[in-house]
Amino acid sequence: MNSSIVRYILGHVLKIEAALMVIPVVVGIIYREQATSAFLITIALCAVCGILMTIKKPANTVFYLKEGCVTTALSWILMSIFGCLPFFISREIPSFTDALFETISGFTTTGASILSEVEGLSQSIMFWRCFTHWIGGMGVLVFLLAVIPLTGGSNINLMKAESPGPSVGKLVPKIRYTARILYIIYFGMTVLQTVLLLLEE
Repeated sequence: MNSSIVRYILGHVLKIEAALMVIPVVVGIIYREQATSAFLITIALCAVCGILMTIKKPANTVFYLKEGCVTTALSWILMSIFGCLPFFISREIPSFTDALFETISGFTTTGASILSEVEGLSQSIMFWRCFTHWIGGMGVLVFLLAVIPLTGGSNINLMKAESPGPSVGKLVPKIRYTARILYIIYFGMTVLQTVLLLLEE
């Protein structure tokens, strides 16, 4: 197995997660919340680990379905562990196990929660909790395929491992452009839903 490409992709996943956490930081700054520091600490940890894992590019960037499955499994584990840190560090969910469960629930879009009163969370933590569901809806590895140029025709193996269902098809010949089209549709649906919710108010 090409472990170097797995490590390289996981590093990019952590850097993407660090970038995604900037949004709840902005929310925390707007509402002047103490939970902002929890996100900053987590961003620093994600960024440092991600940089260390991607500082050396693998000589062989081609991977097969085995690497795709391993990368998918490890990426969700890493994302969940780092993603639960804002809940735990801010002490809004004081139990690490509960914080991890809440994060896994978000990234897997199951909707389960250990919180009896979700509304009691601070705005930035609430935003991150909701944002994990949005991220999990499409999958971070599909986003990775859209923005990171991975060589070789085996990129489809990463999408196969990430996507549900027995078969995966491409909308266009290049898998990278397929990922971009999927995210354009996803962003479009998000914007449309946001507008409709605002109109209801």
